[in-house]
Amino acid sequence: MKNRKRTIIIVAVVLLAGVVGYLTSFDTQDALPPGFVQGNGRIEAEQVEIAPTLAGRVEKVMASEGSLIATGDTLVKMDTDELSAALDRAKAEVALARQIKSEAEAVVIQRHSELRRAAHELERATALLTGENISESVFEQRETAFQVAEAVLGAAKARVATADSQIAAAQAEERRIVAQIDDSTLIAPMAGRVLYRLAEPGEVVPAGGAILTLLSLQNVYMEVFLPAGEAGLLPIGAEARIVLDALPDYAIPAIVSFVSPEAQFTPKQVETLNEREQLVFRVRVRIPGDLIEERIEHVKTGLRGVAVIRLSPDMTWPAALERRIPPELFE
Repeated sequence: MKNRKRTIIIVAVVLLAGVVGYLTSFDTQDALPPGFVQGNGRIEAEQVEIAPTLAGRVEKVMASEGSLIATGDTLVKMDTDELSAALDRAKAEVALARQIKSEAEAVVIQRHSELRRAAHELERATALLTGENISESVFEQRETAFQVAEAVLGAAKARVATADSQIAAAQAEERRIVAQIDDSTLIAPMAGRVLYRLAEPGEVVPAGGAILTLLSLQNVYMEVFLPAGEAGLLPIGAEARIVLDALPDYAIPAIVSFVSPEAQFTPKQVETLNEREQLVFRVRVRIPGDLIEERIEHVKTGLRGVAVIRLSPDMTWPAALERRIPPELFE
């Protein structure tokens, strides 16, 4: 009899502990007060494809799947042997165009001298013709020589202008190839985590062919779907809390960063037929970047949970949604 009573007492204590645990955790279905709305979702992040602008052979890949990278990290180097040869040729063409310009400028100086001499002879011929000391035919020869000298000088100046254009074109080609060589080193545009490594050294990839796929840790969010009656009340910037299934005892602060302007049918993953038949609005709840930076090693996409959104700043958050993740939890 005593053993039976002892067993009943132990069971009661266990049940009581379960009730206490239940009450101290946040159940979004039963404990959500008026003035708050909620939706199910999962943690997501923007995906960014790292790809070359030109087709080419992969020389090095500096990141592996799952590794964290910082803004400005070198991720991939493409083979640039062919581009380096093209750059040498472009530099030679620039030098050649400058040499052609120098020769054309020397010709201009020569033609200027010839024009001055022709002008002087025409001036003398004009004076002699006035005194009838030369014939009309001689005067016309001097005049024609002057006109020819003017035309030749104009042509020489045109060749200088052409040489300038050739220099500009060669320099533009040089800059283009330098830019292509620079683009052959692929840099991380933001902090993130490598999701996929899609090519290895030695492989030839097309222009725009992805080599790495990054998850941007600058934009981590959860998307939920709310009916029109709730979505219509949401202001952009409204405060929210995210409760993950993996950490049900803690809430992650977030803000509403986007509300879709168009309604859509509830996504297929919602299993209740009644809910699938309703029109809903897509709402994005974003986790602030400073919180992501503090726990960047532990940020994982795909974790499911619930986003609770406060409709008015005058409402008081339930105590269960004010519990922050303690730093020592990940130590």
